[in-house]
Amino acid sequence: MKRLVIGLVAGLLIGVLATVYFFGRSGKGSLPGTALRPPDANAANAGSVSVTLEEKFFDALLGTIFQQLGPPQLKLGQLPSEPAFQTIAFQDACSNVVILNAESGDVKTGVRFTGGKIVVPLAFTGSYSVPGKCIQFKGTGKATVELSFEQTRQTVFGALIMEEVNLENVPPLVNAFVTAFVRQTIAAQVNPFEVLRASQLALSLPIKTTGGSVKANVKDVRSEVQEGSLRIVMTYDFSAEKNTG
Repeated sequence: MKRLVIGLVAGLLIGVLATVYFFGRSGKGSLPGTALRPPDANAANAGSVSVTLEEKFFDALLGTIFQQLGPPQLKLGQLPSEPAFQTIAFQDACSNVVILNAESGDVKTGVRFTGGKIVVPLAFTGSYSVPGKCIQFKGTGKATVELSFEQTRQTVFGALIMEEVNLENVPPLVNAFVTAFVRQTIAAQVNPFEVLRASQLALSLPIKTTGGSVKANVKDVRSEVQEGSLRIVMTYDFSAEKNTG
């Protein structure tokens, strides 16, 4: 059970970090499976495992990554209308990236559990080339994370929903375009991402004294966002089988 809990924490951590760092499975589309519902207070707790993660855990981890590994970067695509004859020197000078920063003003990149939602504040800088010009931008954003569970694949998925993108010192004529492009690029690069995979959810316990083993699959996953923490509740179906040979 200890190994199971460690695996669950690691899976949740990887999933949320994938969101924060703009990494994860690429692709578009709706969130697979069924959206996670709050735990049922009237349901029996037999066969259930609960894991709670707190904001301060992510604060410490993100601080270490920013200080020791440096800020992550997301490579932006090219504008469809960008001239094919654009010089290499101009392309090198305008790197077409979004760089995640630890903070900007009163916005600090992190993970917050508040108001019943998983909220991801973001601070970033970057550059993007439009025809004949390189736009250097700085901004902040806010996203929320939605979770779902697909039982057939035994996987908990997440999706990053960009709710706000605010750019500073960007010419008004291109502000709306760059904002929309940053929002679209982040969504396309990330969603959906895997929070917990089958290998992390699966449970198999050999019972040597009986010559068999107990296995379990997750039949239901619930989540509850409390102020400052996220609680995940997984309910298992158990089965047993004798070893052959």
